[in-house]
Amino acid sequence: MTSSSPKRRLPLGVIFLTLYIDLIGFSIIFPLVPDILAHYLAVEGDGGILGGLLAATEGIAAAFGKDSNFAAVLLGGFLSSLYALLQFMFAPFWGATSDRLGRRHVLTLTVAGTAFSYLLWVVSGSFWLFVAARLLGGVFGGNISVATAAVADVTSREERAKAMGLVGAAFGLGLVTGPGIGALTAQINLLESNPGWAAWGIHPFSVPALVALVMSIINFLWIRARFNETLSNENRSDGAERLRLRNPLKAAREITQPTIKVTNFVGFCFALAFCAMEFSLTFFGQDRFGFTARENGLMLAYLGVCSIITQGFIVRRLLKTLPEIRVLSYGLIAATLGFVLVGTAPNVLMLYIGLGVLAMGAGLVNPATSGLISLYAGENEQGRVLGIFRSLGSLARAVTPVLAGMVFWMMGGPTVFAAAAALSLGCWWVARRLPSPHR
Repeated sequence: MTSSSPKRRLPLGVIFLTLYIDLIGFSIIFPLVPDILAHYLAVEGDGGILGGLLAATEGIAAAFGKDSNFAAVLLGGFLSSLYALLQFMFAPFWGATSDRLGRRHVLTLTVAGTAFSYLLWVVSGSFWLFVAARLLGGVFGGNISVATAAVADVTSREERAKAMGLVGAAFGLGLVTGPGIGALTAQINLLESNPGWAAWGIHPFSVPALVALVMSIINFLWIRARFNETLSNENRSDGAERLRLRNPLKAAREITQPTIKVTNFVGFCFALAFCAMEFSLTFFGQDRFGFTARENGLMLAYLGVCSIITQGFIVRRLLKTLPEIRVLSYGLIAATLGFVLVGTAPNVLMLYIGLGVLAMGAGLVNPATSGLISLYAGENEQGRVLGIFRSLGSLARAVTPVLAGMVFWMMGGPTVFAAAAALSLGCWWVARRLPSPHR
């Protein structure tokens, strides 16, 4: 078997569905966090450990002259940061493991682990069991880098970045579908008709957790049935270095190729900017335009649809005629303009125009950066290098919720978007140094 033999063994649609199902389960919880925190506070009382954590965040809020709503958001951001921090730590490990053992084996293991984390969530009658479920989910959530490496395995170098656009479309579609399912299924409370089930850990949000569990089981069975191994024996790492959990920042520093280092830096800084926007957007809509939860949901859905269209269709056509470097530059310029338009929008129409421009820019940046990383890396290190790249994105999601929340409440939404625009423009300046990858 030659090194190129796996290129067409697995259709991209199989990988797309794997990622899509995974991200539905991952994002179901997004709209529920405030209500989940309120539920555990009501059950365990202000005197419990959760009450102590909330009191601490209220103390921070009071120091900044803010109300308790800020404290609740800060605590929710902290929980989100813990999840993303574990993804940051484990994405390079799972990626490197898949370089040695194969993609299918690692995906099967990590999806099974994710399913177990959702099972814990189903019966998390206590706050700390809920936290344990989220932390376990973060450990196994680093498997996205493995699926991304599988895309590199089955595509030629010429079509690599276009295929990464399909990965981005799976992200966008999953992150649009998941929160909607979560908000809908949260209306079903099993305890209303079966209050005795509380003794088994069932809680008001067990139904969304059950849906996430079912999605993970479907994904596990799908991988077992349809996901053939994409990494040939010739392209596997030799295993000279013992697989272990390493410091991802140290692993990133140890990368020798300057092009990969620069692309990682660009991807990380842009992720900081975009995550700050994502975290602040609903609060910005409520603060400036008086948006209700329904109007915020429609706004997020619009952003997701624009992202799907860009990454699923527009970027694939652009990359047929334009090199990845130019697509990346166009994306960063468009995103910079989008951040400015959103932050200065005087009305809802301009807000939506700005969000469309921003989504288009981000939809070009994400597949271009991941495609460049894959093209700059060797065939036997795709999982490791893409794992590091994905982990840096998780690091951005880990630090952004708390930082963006503090900046938003201290200085206002326009300041957050101005900082995001400055970061995006800085990324464009740095990205100009990148050479075109060899074909």
